[in-house]
Amino acid sequence: MKILITGGAGFIGSNTANYYLGKGDAVTIYDNMSRRGVEKNIKWLTEKSAGSIHELPLRIIVGDIRDFDKLVRVIDDVDIIYHFASQVAVTTSVANPRDDFEINALGTLNVLEAMRKINKDRQILVFTSTNKVYGAMEDIQVVCKENRYEYKELKEGVSENRNLNFHSPYACSKGAADQYVQDYARIYGLKTVVFRLSCIYGPRQFGCEDQGWVAHFIISSVLGKELTIYGDGMQTRDILFIDDLIEAFEQVVKKIDKICGKVYNIGGGPENTLSLLELIAKIGGLLNKKINYSFSQWRPGDQKVYVSDIRRAKEELGWVPKVNIDKGISKLIEWVIANKELF
Repeated sequence: MKILITGGAGFIGSNTANYYLGKGDAVTIYDNMSRRGVEKNIKWLTEKSAGSIHELPLRIIVGDIRDFDKLVRVIDDVDIIYHFASQVAVTTSVANPRDDFEINALGTLNVLEAMRKINKDRQILVFTSTNKVYGAMEDIQVVCKENRYEYKELKEGVSENRNLNFHSPYACSKGAADQYVQDYARIYGLKTVVFRLSCIYGPRQFGCEDQGWVAHFIISSVLGKELTIYGDGMQTRDILFIDDLIEAFEQVVKKIDKICGKVYNIGGGPENTLSLLELIAKIGGLLNKKINYSFSQWRPGDQKVYVSDIRRAKEELGWVPKVNIDKGISKLIEWVIANKELF
């Protein structure tokens, strides 16, 4: 198989590239190399690829998804497109909404239009959207239990049938892209699938305050840096280990003829939820140290709770998360400790 990964130098992209390279597939990474830490991921992939027994290459193309002509040339000869390239932070979108729109909305339209121009029926596009498309969900009752918030009634979490309500420029741009990807399947017959992701975590994630909070908390704690919690720390999310996400990608490719044009909420689900304060307590216990943190004001668009209802993915993809929270956090801590020189 010939795989194209836009944003392939990032956390999800580099792990996905490593998976396919390990299978002997040809992987092209298309990335503008603007994110912190991506050059380290490329170095890691290049070294692993050089030592592989497989002859199929790893190709790195430095490019931007806003460059339509270049995209057309790159997309022309691939089987599967994983479209991960995006602006990923709500805070950045508030500060610079035009860049956010051009990268997330226009960039995704460019990918779709490049596919349509090439007109190859065999090509598959998997697009990673976000749970932020559901907005603040202020109509859903939330209760406080010890160190976390929980939905009062949505025991299975938020389903794909939830009305969209874009709250922040980031949600607007990703939400527009989300809808375009679905509509290009309906109108033009492209083989596309949308994943609305919850919080994904794992090795090769250079988390920061704006994005990748699980990795950010672990990296800061291992390095002895003080954490800042925005809000009260009881915000709760379902989290999913990167290996489980890649397994979901595999299931999409296998079942594409039955599921093209569909959207799936992908996350850890109700069995893998964690608040910020609970994560800090887990990290402190595993590292046997006190984690230093302070509080600051809530950030715009921050939901008190988001938990994915993943039943559609279970039923239609035959997929369930396999790495529970304790195992996943332990694995990420081990990786961070073994790779301190990267941070």
